[in-house]
Amino acid sequence: MAVARTASQNIVTLDLEGVLVPEIWIAVAEATGIPELRRTTRDEPDYDVLMRGRLEILDAHGLTMSRVQSVIATLEPLPGAVEFLTRLREVTQVLILSDTFEQFGAPLMKHLGMPTLLCHRLIVAEDRIVDFEIRTEDQKRKTVNALRELNYRVIAAGDSYNDTAMLEAAHHGFLFRAPANVLAEFPHLPAVTTYDDLLSRVIDLLAVET
Repeated sequence: MAVARTASQNIVTLDLEGVLVPEIWIAVAEATGIPELRRTTRDEPDYDVLMRGRLEILDAHGLTMSRVQSVIATLEPLPGAVEFLTRLREVTQVLILSDTFEQFGAPLMKHLGMPTLLCHRLIVAEDRIVDFEIRTEDQKRKTVNALRELNYRVIAAGDSYNDTAMLEAAHHGFLFRAPANVLAEFPHLPAVTTYDDLLSRVIDLLAVET
């Protein structure tokens, strides 16, 4: 009896902030005049340390959830991001893996054509952000590994420290417009700076049979 050949399928996983949309916390920092909120996962490798610090800053300044959401409501995708994502989704499945939160990411998905977003969730009480719930620890790497277990060939792109585990777990991972400090610490990861270059590399990989 013949055994059916197992065929792998392709999927691309992308970070959100810095890749498709502006950094939310930097936008909040600029809108509120609180420079401490400019610190992101491009600067701090430990996400828990970063978020605990943000919660302390929000509390110290009395910054409410509705104020943060009003800033997010003004954000648009990065120039070229919508076209890139549209073209990419024409040739393969795409999954957005982000360490943002549902309350932040949902409005931005409407600008991007409602791709699937896996992220975390904020705990809000009386319009104050009091805590956050992680969907699962090390969620980007675990998601890529789960996709690989399902026999997907994964191509990933991201720009920050918290993306590097995802990029290293993928069959092919790219740093996209990453800052100098991340590039220096992960020189083995190929770096690209334009959507056209990233799309071209993905398409070339998709053309290679596995």
